Amino acid sequence: MPKTCLLIIDPQNDFCDLPPSWRGRDPLTGAEIAPALPVPGAHADLLRLADFVRRRSAALDQVVITLDSHQRWDIAHPGFWAGPDGASPAPFTPIAAAQVRAGEFLPRDAAALGRVLAYLDALEAAGRYTLMVWPVHCEVGSWGHGVHAALRAACDDWELRRHRATWHVFKGLNPWTEHYSALQAEVPDADDAHTGLNRELLRRLEGFQRILVAGEAGSHCVKSTVEHLVQHLPRPQDLTLLSDAMSPVTGFEGQQQAFFDAMRAAGLQISTTQTWDA
Repeated sequence: MPKTCLLIIDPQNDFCDLPPSWRGRDPLTGAEIAPALPVPGAHADLLRLADFVRRRSAALDQVVITLDSHQRWDIAHPGFWAGPDGASPAPFTPIAAAQVRAGEFLPRDAAALGRVLAYLDALEAAGRYTLMVWPVHCEVGSWGHGVHAALRAACDDWELRRHRATWHVFKGLNPWTEHYSALQAEVPDADDAHTGLNRELLRRLEGFQRILVAGEAGSHCVKSTVEHLVQHLPRPQDLTLLSDAMSPVTGFEGQQQAFFDAMRAAGLQISTTQTWDA
């Protein structure tokens, strides 16, 4: 039987539209912790994926989980920036290099202006994304950084059944660049090898004849990761998207659909947790 890897992109609490009974509590205040950047449908996606892992554990030779991992001080978080009135921009505010040059938005650390402009220029020249200010999310060590509980439990069971460990891949720790893709940052930092092409991940994935991809969000981190995999894997046709185990960020539904269409045209398979045939 062909060796199969399940690659799960960022199945973290902060990205899940969890009901109240699934949420955490702040031990300092007792307040409920709500997901920071919930993707509509993500909770149901990951419940389906957890069931898939349990049902098909014998067919899964490896499970890889990527983890979006940030600090509060991050170029894509509000507190990094100040508008003309000194207030931080609201989440979901795009910031272009021209706006920074015009003084509409500036880094709070004035000494960082040159570095920020160089980053925005490189990001926009790549043509994939404009900088987006996101809600503070997936802070390292926080409840929101953790893996969806049902999926974590299913992966724990898989480990004990198959006598091997889930492999976790961290991305996003560098606060000076966005890191949607698990393969590399949007603009790699020459002083930080972790932002460059993750050749170790590629090497491991190349050892499988089938790579199933799921996770959040289909419009952003799944999309970016798969686009890089298609670019760098010698056999991109080995990839299968589990379409019922990923959802788009609100307002980016068209971006996910365009991604599906492009990947289908590139020869990838699109299946579901119910229809995939081992």
